[in-house]
Amino acid sequence: PSHLLHKSSKMRYSHHMNKQLTFLLSLTLLFLVGCKTVGVNDNQSKDYTEEVRLHRLSAEQGNVKGQINLGVMYFNGHGVHQDYKEAVRLFRLSAEQGLAEAQSNLGFMYEIGHGVQQDYKEAVKWFRLSAEQGNVKGQINLGVMYDKGQGVPQDYVLAHMWFSLASTKGIKKAIEKRNSAESKMSPAQIAKAQEMVRNWKPTKK
Repeated sequence: PSHLLHKSSKMRYSHHMNKQLTFLLSLTLLFLVGCKTVGVNDNQSKDYTEEVRLHRLSAEQGNVKGQINLGVMYFNGHGVHQDYKEAVRLFRLSAEQGLAEAQSNLGFMYEIGHGVQQDYKEAVKWFRLSAEQGNVKGQINLGVMYDKGQGVPQDYVLAHMWFSLASTKGIKKAIEKRNSAESKMSPAQIAKAQEMVRNWKPTKK
């Protein structure tokens, strides 16, 4: 798998998973401007109790960022017993309210089959909703699905398009993935993908 897991809060985590889950940040923990980045191996002894309490209060009020953040805590087992099903439930609550990062997270869970039965088509559905809002990780994840032909017919043109859109944000992995797809494409296919990028516009949630 490719993918990423977002955590929306005053912190930004770069959560590197095991080899089975690698790509960029395996799960996308997210994301506000100016947030601190904490590696997965940092602060292993940290007490997450207060963070969980605050995220839970926020999530119980229906706040999408509280829901995704608490979901990440359950995914990681930080301050709570690790529980993929509860993580999926919380990601879904946030994703259904339109949060692009949560949509990418939920797609990731379907892709790897954690907390839900593995379902590539359902993964693609959520990655697409995220990608179409302009979320970089959703775009990369969707590009990977097209590149591999998982949940959708293999299509290097669409893979290239989604990787290219993400690469405009300077994401190294997106550039690498775009270049890899390009090596398997004809000049006409590359030109078509580039035209699709020029014509693409994000949707509103």
